[in-house]
Amino acid sequence: MELKLIDQAGQSGANVAATDEVFGREYNEALIHQVVTAYMANGRRGTRAQKDRGEVKHSTKKPFKQKGTGRARAGMTSSPLWRGGGKIFPNRPDENFSHKLNKKMYRAGVCSILSQLAREGRLTVVDQLSIDAPKTKLLAQKIKSMGFEQVLIVTDAVDENLELSSRNLPNVNVVTASHADPISLIRHANVLLTKKAVAKFEELLK
Repeated sequence: MELKLIDQAGQSGANVAATDEVFGREYNEALIHQVVTAYMANGRRGTRAQKDRGEVKHSTKKPFKQKGTGRARAGMTSSPLWRGGGKIFPNRPDENFSHKLNKKMYRAGVCSILSQLAREGRLTVVDQLSIDAPKTKLLAQKIKSMGFEQVLIVTDAVDENLELSSRNLPNVNVVTASHADPISLIRHANVLLTKKAVAKFEELLK
């Protein structure tokens, strides 16, 4: 598999050879859906909570007399049948949302995503990407000169200047290859890898 290579000025160069095992896999929609769903579910925090009829704020006074009104009997306004009453089966904070996903499946799903990005022309490789100072303007100019608007930059190691410069750019994110997640890879219009990041992906995902 060959990936498109550009320099920091956006000029095209010779393609970069990459392993088919990581960047040349067939598109597996079912597996990608499972990987993305599991990733999102495992990131959820069980913070939602509802109250049952014993926990809602209410009076213990009988709302109206038992007989003669023509209405159904009612003992308390905390009944789940009443507006403002408690829930019959309330959600609890300790609910477990996690999905089990094997490492082999996760790696195969990420490889399938990377391969599809390469086929769609959304995956590009640059020799190296660096800026002299942690300034948003410098990174914005460099990204524009390379022909990108919304891009995920993947490096092999943390570059503090790049990371600090990208924080105020809403459509630009910088991550290392070991922290590139399926959601980020999918939601960005373009993915820009450094040469060393390509090698790092091949090391991590084989």
